[in-house]
Amino acid sequence: MEKKVLSHIRHSVQEKRSNLSDWVETTPQPEKELCLDCKVDQPVFEHIAVLDQTLQKAENDTLGVCKVCHGQVEAGVLEIDYTAEVCLDCLSEPERRHLEAELEFSSEIQRALLPQNAPSFPGLDIGAFSRPAQIIGGDYFDFFRFKSGSYGLVIADVAGKGFSASLLMSSLQTALHTLATDSDSVSDVVQRINHYFLHNVNLTTFITLFLGEYDPNLRLLTYANAGHNPPLLYRPSGDPRLTWLSPTGAAVGVLEEYTLRSESIALQPEDVLLLYTDGVTELADPAREFFGPDRLADLVAANAGLSAQDLVSALRKGLGDFNPTASPADDLTIVAAKALG
Repeated sequence: MEKKVLSHIRHSVQEKRSNLSDWVETTPQPEKELCLDCKVDQPVFEHIAVLDQTLQKAENDTLGVCKVCHGQVEAGVLEIDYTAEVCLDCLSEPERRHLEAELEFSSEIQRALLPQNAPSFPGLDIGAFSRPAQIIGGDYFDFFRFKSGSYGLVIADVAGKGFSASLLMSSLQTALHTLATDSDSVSDVVQRINHYFLHNVNLTTFITLFLGEYDPNLRLLTYANAGHNPPLLYRPSGDPRLTWLSPTGAAVGVLEEYTLRSESIALQPEDVLLLYTDGVTELADPAREFFGPDRLADLVAANAGLSAQDLVSALRKGLGDFNPTASPADDLTIVAAKALG
């Protein structure tokens, strides 16, 4: 293998290992449990073990050696999956077709950053706001259409800030737009994105995301929550009035064995769905107290009668009143969707 390619893979794998190790050591346990959808760190250590095995192979000059013919796995294959152990010539026909599809998918993601369009969902009033901690950030929200014609909405948060985080979000945006037009399942979309991100040498950290699919005919929201902060569903006439849409799986790009389930919930007129990133609930006042989910829920309940965009404005004011002098320590994003009559 060319030394340049080997060096690139080794550097990327080392960076990912460092990012994951730092996250495990410094992240509070409740935040880790949310991101991993479990109470133990072992799944992360299993992924770190794979990274260590890859680095050991790179040191021993055995990385990318085909286990069938002992030739060299193609560099392009290793760049999207550094654990690949079979070259193209030794793949079965079904394996070759699957790999060709993954290579084309990877190429599409690298080629384009699709623009965001203003949302217009029948039966939903939508408002949004996003503010990066730096000039550019790692928060992301978007709206699109699924293959079935239903409507998609997503909010995501990459581990990190600044330019590298924004590049990762660019890849995520293109992946979502590419896959949504070819899929009717939110869990399938996220599962495939995780597969693409997990061993890709160009993507060295992980992402939490909430992906929803809204069917206006059934007024049904089907969602998958990959380790993201639980969105809030407020129902003025419901019992209970507050429902938190908890994770249905772990964050993207963290675990070797990845499973994700989808769940569905019917939206009634005047229901409010609030998506947000941790920059909202972890905003700290001068006394170092977090804004927290309870204050967020109280603000939503107090302003649920407003339009979606006015609700977002009221939340921004509430955050500003909580700490008017704070410079943003983290990216902050809010998306509100209100069911219409």
